[in-house]
Amino acid sequence: MSITRIARHLVQHNWRAKQIFTPKVLDRIEQAIRQSETTHSGQVRFVVEGALDGRPLFRNQPARGRALDVFSHLRIWDTAHNNGVLIYLLLADRDVEIVADRGIDAKVGADGWEKICRAMEAEFRAGQFEGGVLAGIDAVSRELAKHFPPGGPHTNELPDQPVVM
Repeated sequence: MSITRIARHLVQHNWRAKQIFTPKVLDRIEQAIRQSETTHSGQVRFVVEGALDGRPLFRNQPARGRALDVFSHLRIWDTAHNNGVLIYLLLADRDVEIVADRGIDAKVGADGWEKICRAMEAEFRAGQFEGGVLAGIDAVSRELAKHFPPGGPHTNELPDQPVVM
């Protein structure tokens, strides 16, 4: 467990996420998700967590482990075609993780998701948080459209609203 990591998480906490992801930015992200889901039959969720606190922090939980917990907690795995995708940003670690349900993950694979994460992280390093998230949603949606094109009436199985934790 790194003292530097603990300090970064305790100092940043969630104020930074709320400062960057204002209500207007969150609205634009929600609209992007809603629009993207017209191009495929998958489900996309975006979650930003400013910093870990309590048990996850002191257990030194990595961003990937936390993303898996959030994926489960939000029941993103509970879609008809197993094609839910979580884009998770742990701001204090500047780490993006994509967790995809088995239906889409088997088609895109870890390397495909990793490429999208690294592109988003590059945008974030340049201070382009909104642009990075929108580009990530677009990239995830292209993968979903390739493997799960829209068909029949669209059922929105998961909320489009971004979550700030």
